Parts: sequence; structure tokens; C-alpha cells
Amino acid sequence: MSPKPMARPGGRSARVQASVHAAVRELEAERGREALTVPLVAARAGVTPSTIYRRWGDLQELLSDVAVERLRPDTEPADLGGLRADLTAWAEQFLDEMSSTAGRAYLRDALLGDPDGGNAGQCSAYAAAQVDLVLDRARERGESGFPAREAVMDHVVAPVMYRILFRPDGLSAEYVRRLVASALDRSTGR
Repeated sequence: MSPKPMARPGGRSARVQASVHAAVRELEAERGREALTVPLVAARAGVTPSTIYRRWGDLQELLSDVAVERLRPDTEPADLGGLRADLTAWAEQFLDEMSSTAGRAYLRDALLGDPDGGNAGQCSAYAAAQVDLVLDRARERGESGFPAREAVMDHVVAPVMYRILFRPDGLSAEYVRRLVASALDRSTGR
């Protein structure tokens, strides 16, 4: 009798995560966020509630994990041929996605169920990776005088996130365009 093939490491874990995440998204769409419970999600995902408690701890941590996955960009930033246009288009899209009703809910969930700050760091890493793509394209085109990633994070991403979370009045594409222009002007010494 030949031995059973070994399961791919993380295979079951990845399947459980995918089915639980899908169950959360489906149930939230069908019944609303307020109706979610661990037993309901477990039943839909085909796992036991103890599986969810063991992996995520509680419903809020599960919702935080789902939110981080939902906040992951699914497309690369647009390539419009120049840094100012690329960074502005990305920042406007970032604002639209994060300030939408769903985006704000995901941000709240990501932060509320994040006792160690790992999910917040992951969300920040998503934005930083997108900024890196924009800056790398500018570098590849031979553009000069552009800001470092951290300058864009500090002068564009951070103010947008602060306003979304704490002072949403006045958020607009024009606001984002001013932030981008200021960040670019700082880098060129204007």
C-alpha cells in the first residue's frame, strides 16, 4: 500500500480562510453586517465555530482579516505617461475607494479587530507598494526630481486617511490634487 500524498503545506489553512472569507462576504451581502455571528459564518463556510475562534479569536478579528483582504488593490496604478498624472490618478482612485461607504467600513473593521497593528501595517503596505509602482515607472522613464515613497506616504496618503477617518468634510479630487502637487513641489524644491 503506497503512502497517502502529503497535503501541500498551508493547503487546508488556505482553503479554510478562503471559504470563511467568502461566507462573510456572502452573508454580509445577504443579511447585513449586524446579522453576522461566528456560528452563522461557520455554517456557511462548512467549518466548526471552534475553527473560527481558534484561527481568528472572535468575530471582530475575522472581520478585520476580511477587510484587509478587501482593501488589497486588485489592479496596478494607471500608467498615464508621467509622474504627476500617474500619482494624481492613483491618489484620486485611492480617495474614491477608501472614502466610499464600503471602503470606510473596511477601514474601520481592519483597525477595530487589529490588536497588534498588523492589519493596519498591511493596509499601509498595500498603499506603499502602489506608490512604489508609480515611482518606479517615473524612474524607468528617466524622470527626475520626484519624492521618495515615504514622502508620498506622509504628504498624500496620511492626510487622506486622516481626513477619511476623522474629518471627512472637504474630501474631494481637488484636495487630493493639491496634496500631490505639494508633495511633488517639495521634492523639486519649488
